[in-house]
Amino acid sequence: MEIHLIRHGKTLANEKRLYCGSTDLPLSENGRVEIIRLKEQGVYPSADMLFTSGLLRAEQTLEIIYGYVESMVIPQITEFDFGLFEMKSYEELKEDADYQAWITDLTGDVKCPDGDSKMMFERRVADGFNQIINKAEKDAVIICHGGVIVSIMERLMPGERNFYEWQPEPGRGYTLLYDNVSERLKLYKPI
Repeated sequence: MEIHLIRHGKTLANEKRLYCGSTDLPLSENGRVEIIRLKEQGVYPSADMLFTSGLLRAEQTLEIIYGYVESMVIPQITEFDFGLFEMKSYEELKEDADYQAWITDLTGDVKCPDGDSKMMFERRVADGFNQIINKAEKDAVIICHGGVIVSIMERLMPGERNFYEWQPEPGRGYTLLYDNVSERLKLYKPI
């Protein structure tokens, strides 16, 4: 089965380089234009089932690409919850002790205050991805978030790339040839 992971289009938070996970922002005008341009270029695959995180930016991306179609919301594939760091930039946070503890954490156990730890996030995303695999009978599109895509790819291809190397640009992602019987990734290619 093919699973297409697509990152939502740009938001104002992406453009301003702010941490934005659980904040439910719409696409920016630039984000809309870029998704329309990619659609016109024929970048996006078709699929039998469509899934989103349910956040507005993912729903708007789905609508631009596929129109008003039936999709399934999987809340476990929402972006990392940055808690008190939400909608702030590195420059605003770089002197904060809690922020420093979080970005230098090597265990994945340090939580953003009132938000996720890396381990919490990875478990949640793995659960959401497993739900999708169990529901998808044929090819599927998942429109979600950059961190979610990275988490899925790191889980399926451990050690192949680092976080930043897996992070797709807004509106891009990966097509996975996934064997749901053996629960293994056979092949992937960029979208």
